[in-house]
Amino acid sequence: MSSQSVADELIARLHTWGVTRLFGYSGDGINPILGALRRSESGMSFVQARHEENAAFMAVAHSKYGLWQYADEHTADQNAAVDLGVMLATQGPGAVHLLNGLYDAKLDSMPVLAIVGQQNTTALGSGYQQELDLEAMFKDVAVYCEQITAPEQLHLVLDRAIRTALASSGPAVVIVPHDVQQADAAQPGTTHAQIPTAVVWEAPLVIPREPELKQAVKLLNESEKIVMLVGQGARGAAKEVHSVAQLLDAGIVTSLLGKPYVDESWPQAAGVMGHLGSTASAALLDACDLLLIVGSNDPWTEFYPPGARAKAIQIDINARRPGNRYPVDVALVADAAHTLRALEERLSPAQKRRKPWRDQVRAEVAKWRSVAARRALTPARPINPERVVHELSALIPPEAQVAVDVGSCVYWYARQLRLPPGVPAHLCSTLASMGAGVPYGLAAKLRDPRRPTIVLAGDGAMQMSGNAELVTLSELWKEWEDPRFIICVFNNRDLAEVSWEQRETEGEPRFRPSQDLPGFPFAEYAQMLGLSALSISNPDSIADAWEQALACDRPMLLEMHTDPNVPLLSPFPQGERTLENMRKGLKAEGQAGERALQLLEVYADMESTGKNSS
Repeated sequence: MSSQSVADELIARLHTWGVTRLFGYSGDGINPILGALRRSESGMSFVQARHEENAAFMAVAHSKYGLWQYADEHTADQNAAVDLGVMLATQGPGAVHLLNGLYDAKLDSMPVLAIVGQQNTTALGSGYQQELDLEAMFKDVAVYCEQITAPEQLHLVLDRAIRTALASSGPAVVIVPHDVQQADAAQPGTTHAQIPTAVVWEAPLVIPREPELKQAVKLLNESEKIVMLVGQGARGAAKEVHSVAQLLDAGIVTSLLGKPYVDESWPQAAGVMGHLGSTASAALLDACDLLLIVGSNDPWTEFYPPGARAKAIQIDINARRPGNRYPVDVALVADAAHTLRALEERLSPAQKRRKPWRDQVRAEVAKWRSVAARRALTPARPINPERVVHELSALIPPEAQVAVDVGSCVYWYARQLRLPPGVPAHLCSTLASMGAGVPYGLAAKLRDPRRPTIVLAGDGAMQMSGNAELVTLSELWKEWEDPRFIICVFNNRDLAEVSWEQRETEGEPRFRPSQDLPGFPFAEYAQMLGLSALSISNPDSIADAWEQALACDRPMLLEMHTDPNVPLLSPFPQGERTLENMRKGLKAEGQAGERALQLLEVYADMESTGKNSS
């Protein structure tokens, strides 16, 4: 191999693009790239996960937490760089393992890059060991996928992959056969079919058109009961969302992905919508006469205004989105912040006729917050999981960052955790893949080691892959400026979300062989790895445990022994329609379902409007 190979040039080009680290796992198909990274003086690091799937989740989270920072910086600095999440894997099984993370990026609209090894070009087509048709395999998930077959292709393919990932907000894949990695680097010439490219990308400035703005302003001025549905497309528009909501006396509900971009302390912030959302959000969406959707593609269509009776305006930078979930009257295809500022400039001053709606919004929000607190303090055996997150809300530092795994903990996060403004929180949302929580938290901490990081995860997700990445955590934390990294494990020995889904959607009893989880000593395991840990069974010890973790000089695992019988009841009125199914399933469980049935009735009583208002 010459002193400057294609692999060397690949690492150098990534550095020029501003890439700071690669997440992956080694294998013979990428040995030349790993050698180039070792030789490089770029300062780019390699983060070794315990599994390529977790490395892929880390890369996705790197982009998610980075785009939060980019949204803030880019306003002041038009040359702010996007530090793209990049994953690296060998051919065959390594490549296959990346798919879950790549689909997470696709479904949550996140730019990432996967660099994947391949067998030598001379062996392709022979059915060689670990030879897969990678281009066919990645076809569905990737916004761009190309195999490099000549050194002169490297800049063209890599530059186009990164630009496409950024421009399309999705995953790109570059496949590099082993012998091409070893080949001498070559710059493209100026002859036919030799294409020189440049490291350049700038986010487009997309502004709304005047005719649609006028239609939207007219509709907004005529409406009295306005709700804003805020999604992750409002990432850089939090101030504008608040200003327009105040002007319109609107209630604000969020998608799960939009939750971090709204100040949840505001008396008109009604919380998350959908199956895992708040009663206030369901009530307001049920009663509004106009829905202003800001950067959301939330799939919970049964929670939108019933019968599509409310008019709608949708703001989205992606022209494919307006009307995708709900019939809209006006589509504003543009950047959310610019569009909201343009609307604010044109809207009439606050209307007195909207005061009754504002009062109704605030009453629903206050009612929901009271219900949420009562839920959290409902006795359970031994701990109510809602209380675990409720107690965190009072203690979470304003500089924290949060990662959430998939399972029942998402419900408690959505309903009970009030994020301070500026605290990023992310999860594998649309794909909803278990096991992403600890990888997400690690990626967040590596991006900004100064911020305390909190991971919420169930015992099922920890057993699936979180425990493995605690090993990674035990290796990395000693280099961090702020060592605080808290993993809160909801240990109930049940795959609780699916258990409740079996009851709710099927009217079936919980199926023990599929839902029971083996016991695992999470706290002892963490201590064995040199981390701090507490095992909590007394609800009165929850707040003290959080305080200890937030003051600890090393990462801490909090093993919270929670009650699987606490119901995952969706907000009324929609949740009321599923009660009979849930009762049917629990009654079929006999004595085993009695406690859950009792709690379900308590929660249903709190949810119902008549009992709620007392």
